[in-house]
Amino acid sequence: METIQNTSILVHTVINAPIEKIWKCLITPEDIVKWNAASADWHTTSAVNDLQVGGKFSYRMEAKDGSFGFDFEGIYDSITPKELIEYTLGDNRKVKIELRKVGHAVKVEEVFEAENENPIELQRTGWQAILDNFKEHVEQIN
Repeated sequence: METIQNTSILVHTVINAPIEKIWKCLITPEDIVKWNAASADWHTTSAVNDLQVGGKFSYRMEAKDGSFGFDFEGIYDSITPKELIEYTLGDNRKVKIELRKVGHAVKVEEVFEAENENPIELQRTGWQAILDNFKEHVEQIN
C-alpha cells in the first residue's frame, strides 16, 4: 500500500488589535462573510459556525460572477478560546489556527494540509490572501 504524506503549509500575519476583537471576528458569521475571500472577484455568501468540539462550520464561497461556488466546511477537533482552533475539513485535511500575543499585537498562524489538485504556492497564496483580508477587516472595524 502506498502512503501519501500531506504537505503542511504555513501562513501568518500580525494584527494590531486586542485579542478579544480578533477572536470575535474570526468566529462570528456576520464578520466571516466580510473577510473570507481570496480575491476581489470572490465572496462568502453565507457562514454557519457551531464553535464547539464536534461542531460544524460551513462557509459558502462563490465567484461574484456566479460561475463557480463551493462549500468550505469542517468539524472542530479542539478549541481553546482566544488561543487555538483545530479542525478537520470535509476531505479529512487538518487545519490549525493559533493566536499569540506579541507586544500590543497578535500573531495569527494557520497551518493547513495541502490538497493534491492545485500547486502548493497557489494554495499558500490563496490562504494568505484570506488571512490578509481578515487582518484588514479586524483593523478597520471599531
